Formats: sequence, structure tokens, C-alpha cells
Amino acid sequence: MPKIEVDLYSDTQSRPTAEMRAFMAAAEVGDEQRGEDPTVNLLQEMVAELLGMEAALYLPSGTMCNEIAIKVHTRPGDEVLLDRTAHPLNSEGGAPGMLSGVLLTPLHGTHGIFTGAQVEAAVRPRSRSAPPTRLASIENTSNSGGGTVWPLATVREVRDVARQRGLAIHLDGARLMNAVVASGIAAAEFAQGLDSAWIDFTKGLGAPVGAALAGSRDFIQEAWRYKQAFGGAMRQAGIIAAGGIYALRHNVARLAEDHANARLLAEGLAEIPGVTIDLDRVQTNLVFFDVAGTGRGAQQVVEMLLAEGVRVGASGPTRIRAATHLDVSRAGIEKAVKAARAVLTPVRA
Repeated sequence: MPKIEVDLYSDTQSRPTAEMRAFMAAAEVGDEQRGEDPTVNLLQEMVAELLGMEAALYLPSGTMCNEIAIKVHTRPGDEVLLDRTAHPLNSEGGAPGMLSGVLLTPLHGTHGIFTGAQVEAAVRPRSRSAPPTRLASIENTSNSGGGTVWPLATVREVRDVARQRGLAIHLDGARLMNAVVASGIAAAEFAQGLDSAWIDFTKGLGAPVGAALAGSRDFIQEAWRYKQAFGGAMRQAGIIAAGGIYALRHNVARLAEDHANARLLAEGLAEIPGVTIDLDRVQTNLVFFDVAGTGRGAQQVVEMLLAEGVRVGASGPTRIRAATHLDVSRAGIEKAVKAARAVLTPVRA
């Protein structure tokens, strides 16, 4: 495999810094399953306060956050509404059906964002024949929607309709802090009035492991049951939870650098003949671009760029995704643009 000099495949490729590693190594630990790990407890308190919730639960992954939330909010045979691009529908191995026995109904939002009117139209009338609609889930930012930030007014509109129709509402916050930095809206504002929400520490925040799910105390008590059932108790987890603490203290504001680098990358790609990109949709750290006009497919371009030391990912036949993060500098972005020009411009000619 060629040496990767600029890794834009995903912000999950970010690695803990030396300072974060040292902080983790010095963490005080205990049995987190018994509530005796002080570092895990502190992280949970920080996340609950950040999201304006009563309590939080440290978990191994964001996928587990989603799956536990779905399990708590629903019963087998219930229906969950979410966007057609949403992570539980496309990237969690069919777990909602496997673990919770629920039906996922995709809404056709715009760039991953649906409306209260769409929720209203999708809620099924209660009957003996129809599955009960129990839960609506939003993803902020929307990954496959292009790193899109949900407008706060739309979040609240969806929340209010869900409340009126008796639905629970869940926030997939894998990149919520990117939305916070890009919009200037506090995380607690986005989560206000929702039943559950979570944030991930392993993407732009740079920690190696974990996410935290938040909600009411009763919700978290029930979530703990499924954490145990799904195999998520971790004992002396303070060592890894410390990475999340360090990330929240040091790596949130710097997400703005990732957003600036994403904009630089997008503008550079937009100048290449045959490359199509909607610059208005580059709102955070994700850049999606289409290479159909170059005469190449996405996977072929991915392989050509990899040969130049730049790794990105195909997200469709001609669509490619690049993600900026703390391990990618401005110089790395400039190298990536230069490589893309070298690879794609001769093809067009």
C-alpha cells in the first residue's frame, strides 16, 4: 500500500496527541460498571451539562449510543422515522431490526435534513394493522447529507411535531460539536426538549475511543441495562474516558480549523475541470465532490489519489468524500489539491 501522507478518508482517522496520551495515562480509574471510576463519572457529568440533560452514560461507540437509544424508546414492531441518509439505516449492520425489532422508515430530507411537516405526514394513524410510530431521529451534522448543520428552528419544529404526535425524539450527535462551532449555537440549545442525545469523542475531537449518551435519569438507568446486555461494561475505563475529557477541554474550538481547511479543499477542487462541487453545502469538515465530468469513476479516482499519497473515500459511483480533522494541516490540504489537479486535469484533456 502506498504511503499515506494526507489522510482525508474520515475524521475517525484522527489520533490522540502526545498531550492527550499523557493525560490518559495519568487518569484515576475504578470499576465503571459499579459507578466507581471517577474519570468516567466526570466525563458523564461534563456531557450531561454540555447537552443540558440530567445524566449521561459513557459507551464504547456512537453506534451503541444510537442502538441503546432506539432500544429504550421503542418496543419490537414499532416504527422509527429518520432521514434516508441516516447512520442507523445505512451503517449499523441492520442493528435496529436485529436488536430492537423495529421498522425504519426513511424520510426524504434535503441534505439529510427533514421537516416537521414530513414527520407529521409520516406518522401513522393508530390501528390494529399499522406499526406504531414511536421515535424520530435526527443527525446533526448530517454526515451523508454533506456535513450539513441542522437549523435550530428546524430541530425545534421537528421536536414540537414529535411531541404533539406522542413520539420520542433522539439526536445522533456524532459530529454535533462541528455543528456547534459552525453555527455558534450551544449543544444544549440543539438538544433542548429532546429525549436523548449523544456526542462522539473519536472524530474531530481526536480521542481514540468512545461516545456518551445523555437523557433523563430514568432514561439513563434503562440505558445502563442495555449497555450491560449489549456487552458494553468496561471496568477501569477511566484510561479511555480521559481522552474524552481532554477532547472537550482542548479540541472543540479548534474544529474551526478543520472547517477552514474543508473550505480551502473545496475551493481548490472546484477549480479542476470536470469536478462538480456545491460550495454552499460545505458547512463543516466534510467535502463531497463528483468526478463524473472527468471521465473517471469514484473508485478509480480514489486509487489514483492514493498512489499520490492522498486517501479519500468513494461514497457513490462518481461521488467522493473527504473529511478534514486535526491530523490534516493546511499544507496537507494544499498537497491534496495539487494531487487532485495532477490526477484529474490530464484525464479531462
